[in-house]
Amino acid sequence: MKRSRIKMIVIIGLLISIGMVLHVVESLIPISHFVPGAKIGLANIASLLGLIIFGFQAGLVILIFRILLGSLLGGTFLSFSFLMSVSGGMLGFLLMALAYLVAGKYFSFIGISIIGAVFHNLGQIITATLIIGNPGLFYYLPYLTLLAIPAGVMIGLIVDFTYSYLPPGMAGDIS
Repeated sequence: MKRSRIKMIVIIGLLISIGMVLHVVESLIPISHFVPGAKIGLANIASLLGLIIFGFQAGLVILIFRILLGSLLGGTFLSFSFLMSVSGGMLGFLLMALAYLVAGKYFSFIGISIIGAVFHNLGQIITATLIIGNPGLFYYLPYLTLLAIPAGVMIGLIVDFTYSYLPPGMAGDIS
């Protein structure tokens, strides 16, 4: 029992680290030069894997810690960028978790990832609208959604591929 708990904590720590590394790698990809604010969402791989392997609470811990630590290391803590990251991350994760935990038999990892990507963008647009006070930002949402769908497919494929290489029975049981 104690050994499996330690193993779970170590794996969650690794997923947080992987999420932070993927966040840094993604910052080197110049996609936002073509569409301002657009990102692939590579760090979401860690949160989605945490959700699938350990459940809602662990996935949420991974999301929160990778956002907090990433913003502290990047110097963006409590900035506009941080608020956008938190709001998009939380809404996207909550909808992914709902899709996975309530209707998981109807959605593949790809479908769950697409849901997360689309609602991540919606959370960011809502937050930006509240901060800036310009509801015209919602006109940007269809363009972000068009980018979120292929990004969600890619992230879902990576999660599906990674999950297929995990030991049998790893989800929910790490003994």
